[in-house]
Amino acid sequence: MKKDLLSFADMTAADFETVWRRTDRLKKLYQEGREHASLKGKTLGMIFDKSSTRTRISFEVGMYQLGGIALFLNSRDTQIGRGETIADSARMMSRYLNGIMIRTFAQESVEELACYASIPVINGLTDLLHPCQILADLFTIREKKGTYEGITVAYIGDGNNVANSWIEAAGRLPFRLCLACPEGYDPDRRILDDAACGNSEIVLTRDPFDAAANADVLYTDVWTSMGQEAEQQERKKVFQNYQINGQLLAVAKKDAIVMHCLPAHRGEEITADVIDGPQSVVIDEAENRLHVQKAILEMLL
Repeated sequence: MKKDLLSFADMTAADFETVWRRTDRLKKLYQEGREHASLKGKTLGMIFDKSSTRTRISFEVGMYQLGGIALFLNSRDTQIGRGETIADSARMMSRYLNGIMIRTFAQESVEELACYASIPVINGLTDLLHPCQILADLFTIREKKGTYEGITVAYIGDGNNVANSWIEAAGRLPFRLCLACPEGYDPDRRILDDAACGNSEIVLTRDPFDAAANADVLYTDVWTSMGQEAEQQERKKVFQNYQINGQLLAVAKKDAIVMHCLPAHRGEEITADVIDGPQSVVIDEAENRLHVQKAILEMLL
């Protein structure tokens, strides 16, 4: 039976550890310059309805390093963008490819694609969730802190797809998540309610300093995500106090690390001195997208 990665809903703590153990090995092989072509002859179709830097590069390079081929499929240049149904596309692509990664708007589109595809489907990002990012983020925390168990992650900013995937992960793994979001910009309520049924502590507050107090990790994302450009000026006003800066970093633990999924808007959600400072692990975090996603590709393909 094929497996997909659409969200963390069907993942156990053991599943996370399986991905990260293989990531450890793949990263070591990469650093040593040793070949690890475990997917030789395999093909990955990459559907992009949204622009991308890290997702495209990491999946494309990752597939190449594993010995396979990745095909960039821009929806504007395919029949998907001209009215072909998701069901027909999924069934047809299943005859050509070994797997599909899709970066799109609606979570429902990813789920429909997976429903009709007979090959694995990976959620590269939707407006609701970003599971590959959080798998890489937690792997980075595991590297820097030795473990994610018992740590406190403070998420500051918009309750967007990244925040939602943090919540899903916190509902399944033993770490504390504190989110500071302005009123009206909370994470998805259903995801919050589902995660609250787990054993982890998930706190939602309006005060960034409450969330950051004694935190092991400070995390943020852009105030205005793709598709929200018309709201940019209003969001700048609403989020002006939700910035990771020196004052906020000072209330976290002395050895706290700073994370951002990128791209970053210095001077908005984070100051340049913090993201470029000694406690930032942002570039290591970005690199780990490559290694984690290779482990995902191996596991599914």
